[in-house]
Amino acid sequence: MSQTLQIALLPGDGIGPEVTAAARRVMDRVAARVDLTLAWEEYPFGGAAIDATGQPFPESTRAACQSADAVFLGAIGGPQWDNLDPARRPETGLLALRKALGAFANLRPVQVPESLAHLSVLPPSRVSGTDLVVVRELTGGIYFGLPRQHTPEEAFDTMRYYAWEIDRIARVAFETARMRRGRVVSVDKANVLASSRLWRERVIERHTEAFSDVELSHMYVDNAAMQIVRDPRSFDVILTANLFGDILSDLSSTLAGSLGVLPSASLGGTTPLFEPVHGSAPELTGRNVANPVAAILSGAMLLDSANQPVAARIIRTCVDATLASGCMTVDLDPQGVPTDIFTEAVCREVDHIPDSTFTD
Repeated sequence: MSQTLQIALLPGDGIGPEVTAAARRVMDRVAARVDLTLAWEEYPFGGAAIDATGQPFPESTRAACQSADAVFLGAIGGPQWDNLDPARRPETGLLALRKALGAFANLRPVQVPESLAHLSVLPPSRVSGTDLVVVRELTGGIYFGLPRQHTPEEAFDTMRYYAWEIDRIARVAFETARMRRGRVVSVDKANVLASSRLWRERVIERHTEAFSDVELSHMYVDNAAMQIVRDPRSFDVILTANLFGDILSDLSSTLAGSLGVLPSASLGGTTPLFEPVHGSAPELTGRNVANPVAAILSGAMLLDSANQPVAARIIRTCVDATLASGCMTVDLDPQGVPTDIFTEAVCREVDHIPDSTFTD
């Protein structure tokens, strides 16, 4: 049965337009091989939207994102917007976008194929074959908890979680584990924080209630950080709160040697959001050197979410084959190729996939 996906494309700032264009090119190439139509509509967001409309997240963009099947974001921000009032900065638009979509679960997969293991901060023998996902609660916790205050003499924030917030992110982690290797490590600080004690209680309850087939263990966040460095291949799915997830997902991203290869998805609301982990990298803008892998793999996550697993698998296979062939961008290899050349190499891999593969 044919399928049409309405995708709200937010290229954003810096290298965002370049990497989203590359991802779109690959996704369209794959879609042409299956009964799939990708209907792209581009909208201003972030700094580009500030320049065009005065706001980082214009109402027209909001409406389009909420009515789309998926939102595909490039990157936002840059020094030219750093001195704006905080309410009008690009990052404020990102928080508003997540809230508008109800995206409470951030998934960051980290995979280190043999072809990239030599780039890691860890020895290749320790990191090669790493395949983990950080499932981060995205809309609660200390970033949003009230009350909060900042005065010249005192400042405080509130790390607040409601049981229902923990329940829903736990379900996402357990369901993700069921599609992988069936193991969840829930990360908290239950020996110190009351919010973490509730977190652990609710995770255990959800596990007992509906996910006893999934292996569940618990770690304090400081130990989890150490174990990610010590033995990253021991992890499958890491479930954790907003603040801890922010830190651990960034730590995990160093395993692959470059932010340019790491995708992400923010799920759970009316419309899923997909974006590369990296920032806007203004110093690379317009030079045709940006690494599009993270954006391309974010496109694969989009297709998975849209029930197109074969197309998603083909994209991942073709990216892996391109990297394994030695074709890399300059962040991975000083003698690497430009963005457009790498993208075309991935597209050629797609073209070489037998027709029978797309009907599996």
